[in-house]
Amino acid sequence: MNFTGSTIVFVEIILYLFVMLGVGFFFSRKKLDHADFFLGGNKLPGWALAFSERATGESAYMFLGAVGFIYVTGLSGIWILSGMFFGIIFSWFFLAKRFMIETKKYNVYTLTDYIAVKFPNHSNLIRWLSAIIMVTFFTCYLAAQFSGVGKTLYSFSGLNITIGTIIIAIIIIAYSCMGGFMSVVWTDTIQSFLMVAAFIIVPIAGFFAIQQADLSISSSLSDMGNGANSWLGGLTGLALGAMLFTNISWFFGWLGGQPQLSSRFMALKDEKDLRNGQIVAVIWTLIVYVGAFLTAIFASVLYKQGTIEDAEMILPHMVFDLLPPWVAGIIIAGILAAIMSTASSQLLVITTSVSEDIVHKAMGMKIKSRSLVKLSRIVTILSGLVGIVVSLASGSIIYTMVSFAWAGVGNTFSAAILLIFFWKKASGTGIVATIITGFISAILWSISPLEAIISAKAATFFICLIVGIAVSIIYPERREEASTLASSN
Repeated sequence: MNFTGSTIVFVEIILYLFVMLGVGFFFSRKKLDHADFFLGGNKLPGWALAFSERATGESAYMFLGAVGFIYVTGLSGIWILSGMFFGIIFSWFFLAKRFMIETKKYNVYTLTDYIAVKFPNHSNLIRWLSAIIMVTFFTCYLAAQFSGVGKTLYSFSGLNITIGTIIIAIIIIAYSCMGGFMSVVWTDTIQSFLMVAAFIIVPIAGFFAIQQADLSISSSLSDMGNGANSWLGGLTGLALGAMLFTNISWFFGWLGGQPQLSSRFMALKDEKDLRNGQIVAVIWTLIVYVGAFLTAIFASVLYKQGTIEDAEMILPHMVFDLLPPWVAGIIIAGILAAIMSTASSQLLVITTSVSEDIVHKAMGMKIKSRSLVKLSRIVTILSGLVGIVVSLASGSIIYTMVSFAWAGVGNTFSAAILLIFFWKKASGTGIVATIITGFISAILWSISPLEAIISAKAATFFICLIVGIAVSIIYPERREEASTLASSN
């Protein structure tokens, strides 16, 4: 891309970032109490929460990781998207309503707080364990998102990665700090439209490029080899089963255990908002997933394997190769949107874990609502600064920690939530065991040879479920004492 083209893209990115800051500034002018800052105070429409949940759920891995994976593997890459899609459907149609009802019933603002009030005999232990796990994983995850935006800016502007990382990180911290959950949801809503636009425009451009070059999609996939032209990857027997199970195992991380996603369900007001959210979530996901799949397949036709040094950068390469600069700027903004929406939500999870779950609840400090908002803003700033330091100090090693997050947080707390929602005999001791087991097993399984056979994304979920059920049977909840404690709280 020439100097003029890069300038156009850069100007569009700057305008986009100013809009994000503007949203944060708008909500900073409002008088927010802690209910508004943590969960929107039941003031957000269901469609906006759905856009926010979808934008948060689909971070840079959809634009870079998933597209790059399918670009390399071919048609069989669809099973990753299938696993995630069914997980999203399950969460919106079978869990969202329960989250909405339970949030109002127990007057809670975080996933951790909900689990804790369900088991008052173990409430403080649950809060401390959960907060430690979430802060640990999400600080590293946040740092990885910061690194991602720095590298994205470098890809089209040549801007120093360190400078780019710091600039975008400060913007994310700023609008998250100013408006909390309210500004995060509304910035996510804007960002989600950019993400949809990206996965409509790019595959269309790719298809026309294929037609103009008179290329054959089926022949190109066949020439790739390694079963790229087969929906089953050319595999049979146990190898096929392992491939399908590993790819579809993304399903298990969507079952209520991602606090940055479940908070959107907790913020729903009523059945009408729930229905609106379900419609938006399904349509949005179908457009983005189909677009991502087609983008990757068309890329494998246009660019032979080995011509792109880093497969995960195939989408930005297509954008700059096939589209005029002013359109490329919109798409790059979409990639930044995916990263920033996830980063801001992770930052909010860290903030609520510290200020609400630990300081306010576990430590029992009596703080006025407005003072709690001030404390949360301070925690947001400090957490963001730590994320910047970790990002700059650790570099690519952060992505090793990110690989643990889906299993360590998502699967661990998904198992806990499913036990609480659908099994009356789940006990506080069983849930504590589930949380500890998930943290340990995610790390040990991921670094063991077993990871090559069955992904930790699936293994951790089932290990947590088995341990949770077994310990709950051995150490049942003392319902009478729990009820007494719950009523006193």
